[in-house]
Amino acid sequence: MIQGTGSNVGKSLLVAGLCRAARRRGLSVAPFKPQNMSNNAAVTSDGGEIGRAQAVQALAAGLPLHTDMNPVLLKPETDVGAQVVVQGQRLTTAQARAYQALKPQLLTRVIESFGRLKTAHDLVLVEGAGSPAEVNLRAGDIANMGFARAADVPVILAGDIDRGGVIAQIVGTQAVIDPEDASMIAGFLINRFRGDPSLFDDGYAMIEARTGWRGFGVCPWFPDAWKLPAEDALDLDAPKRAEGLHVVCLAFSRIANFDDLDPLAHEPGVRLTMLGPGRAIPGNADLVILPGTKSTRGDLAFLRAQGWDVDLAAHVRRGGHVLGICGGYQMLGREVADPEGVEGHAGTDPGLGLLEIATRMTPEKRLTEVEAIHAPSGTAFRGYEIHIGETDGPDRVRPFAHVGGAPEGAMSADGRIAGSYLHGMFRDDRFRARFLRGLGAAATGTTYDATVEATLDALAAHLEAHLDIDGLLATAR
Repeated sequence: MIQGTGSNVGKSLLVAGLCRAARRRGLSVAPFKPQNMSNNAAVTSDGGEIGRAQAVQALAAGLPLHTDMNPVLLKPETDVGAQVVVQGQRLTTAQARAYQALKPQLLTRVIESFGRLKTAHDLVLVEGAGSPAEVNLRAGDIANMGFARAADVPVILAGDIDRGGVIAQIVGTQAVIDPEDASMIAGFLINRFRGDPSLFDDGYAMIEARTGWRGFGVCPWFPDAWKLPAEDALDLDAPKRAEGLHVVCLAFSRIANFDDLDPLAHEPGVRLTMLGPGRAIPGNADLVILPGTKSTRGDLAFLRAQGWDVDLAAHVRRGGHVLGICGGYQMLGREVADPEGVEGHAGTDPGLGLLEIATRMTPEKRLTEVEAIHAPSGTAFRGYEIHIGETDGPDRVRPFAHVGGAPEGAMSADGRIAGSYLHGMFRDDRFRARFLRGLGAAATGTTYDATVEATLDALAAHLEAHLDIDGLLATAR
């Protein structure tokens, strides 16, 4: 089990690289994360959803996605509450304090999923969440040491030297955790080193001396990490280009399934801007994307608070294009109604009025992979749906796509404003090229999936070169 000294220290990437390294050694390996908190989810082969990080790890392991890989997924809806997804299906929505009381009941389901993976594979690589040093949350923990001890899984502690203070991160973790928890730790590794790793030799030796733990190596910064699907919107680190088709994505407060944008970041002819709060939509934007969100009405209010509704109206008047995906599609209509309070308080909010459609939220969630045909171009592509709500209205007579012969999504009469529930459409190289050509971008022949596969191989080779992989794998039991 890879645990971290904090959030965002590179645990997900380490597990993905180790999955690929183990697979290259001929092992049947599966990823596992007992509890993940992310609005970036993937649809699984067994009809559920898991965190996107585990989907990337499954790809590295050469496995189809399965809900057992991430049995508890928390999808934040507010600052204090989240939708609780258990073994792929929505269980409830809980405030933080109520979830603390629920966690002990979930451990049985977590161990159940882990047991199935352990039986089916030679090796299971587990990713922790946050940090075991959050000792105020230790009671009922299912994400770190609570799981490790219940499942008898040895732990490797990863520290992030790029953010500074890595000696204190690791030594301090040992100082504050319970001695029995500390006994589960088989060693540590240092992640994200920039420069000459030998400059840290004294610090590395100091950690070993202070903790008595074995060091498994110092891993330098992996510069191609941006080429892999990001788990967190803050990790979207696309190359900053000064020219090309300017695609602007509105970074909502509850942005979801933002890996839709990853293939666009790979396109040399595309300049991708993730627009954060407090920034106006640039006047030179060619396409503005309203992405998915875990709270459509909440992020509709967030959009208006930034003044983006005014900017969008000006963008449309200038002849710009707009694409709404999932929650972003719902925002483009005349209204978003939630009479049962599925996403929060019951009520109805006016939409942006850019499409003649209306949405009504419903408790049922649609989770499915689809094969679609883009209506304007006739180009086939694959995608997936993961949403609540039903949308209808006059502009649905001009669908964005057809799925199984049925219309999907909607478009304005001039075709410049479009909305769709389909995620993942830009992963299809042929569709992405056709879509971008329609906006005036030159076709490049970029192959997204092949790039991701090559990057996973490069990541595994990077870890092999700098970490004691044999020693890490030997700790498994």
